[in-house]
Amino acid sequence: MSKKSSYNHIFFFNIILILGLYLRSSLAFTNLNTLSFEESLSPLFGDANLVRSPDDLSVRLLLDRYTGSGFISSNMYQHGFYSSMIKLPADYTAGVVVAFYTSNGDVFEKTHDELDIEFLGNIKGKPWRFQTNLYGNGSTQRGREERYRLWFDPSKEFHRYSILWTPHKIIFWVDDVPIREVIRNDAMGADYPAKPMSLYATIWDASDWATSGGKCKANYKFAPFVAEFKSFSLDGCSVDPIQEVPVDCSDSVDFLESQDYSTINSRQRAAMRRFRQRFMYYSYCYDTVRYPEAPPECVIVPAEKDRFKNTGRLKFGGTEARERRRNRRQQRRPEIESDPDERRLL
Repeated sequence: MSKKSSYNHIFFFNIILILGLYLRSSLAFTNLNTLSFEESLSPLFGDANLVRSPDDLSVRLLLDRYTGSGFISSNMYQHGFYSSMIKLPADYTAGVVVAFYTSNGDVFEKTHDELDIEFLGNIKGKPWRFQTNLYGNGSTQRGREERYRLWFDPSKEFHRYSILWTPHKIIFWVDDVPIREVIRNDAMGADYPAKPMSLYATIWDASDWATSGGKCKANYKFAPFVAEFKSFSLDGCSVDPIQEVPVDCSDSVDFLESQDYSTINSRQRAAMRRFRQRFMYYSYCYDTVRYPEAPPECVIVPAEKDRFKNTGRLKFGGTEARERRRNRRQQRRPEIESDPDERRLL
């Protein structure tokens, strides 16, 4: 086979693979009830940097040298499913954090609950990194962070990011790939989020810690930094957290637990395992320096544990080293020839 025909073969293989990934992503959770901004959300801060589309079905959050911006759900929910299609800022975004999360910190300042998806800025050409985290009852001193790389460029097109929270489990989703599952058990006690929470989305300058531990700062030569959100979906039991009469949310919980996003099927379970093996580079569950005894919700997977040092970070020669070698190879060949297997999870 000639070099030209080999290149064409790789080109068309990648086109087919990308189309397949796009179709799978677009079909994720097809039964979602999507809402307009007015129906479900309200501006939080940086009003001039929050730009709603004419049809009110999408919003752009901007960060410039003066302010970031954000929005909040109009209601608080006692358990729920929170989801949006998101497209992240392009080019150099070091130090810029885009967060999609639930919290009740405005109501319960000292005992707040929180579920986080945070994108940690990026240097153009590097894989995007992000983290998930959870807190219950103000347990911020017992952070439960996991950090990962994405298997696609989230600034090129929209992808769906979702958080499911029920009385029994929490699942973080990227498109239709479950990347993390936390099953509640009695030993977690109040560390499991239990109070009503709002949905938040924000963009802000976190130069002091976000990218490479704060070594790479936000550069406003590339501003404004723009994150786009659309196809909002909020399911849950809407409550007033300070009302004296409790609300019966059992029907809402039954609805949540009957939906596609509440069940991880065998194909998705395998995809989650592959994701965590290939793209997770820190887990608090394996950080024995920080937690000599793993927190009670941790499920220790021997194949995962073997990859990590006692700091919860990858051992030398693991995924991080492979990533550096792959980046050096890709500098010497066309981008279209990047390894397609790295991007196939489902």
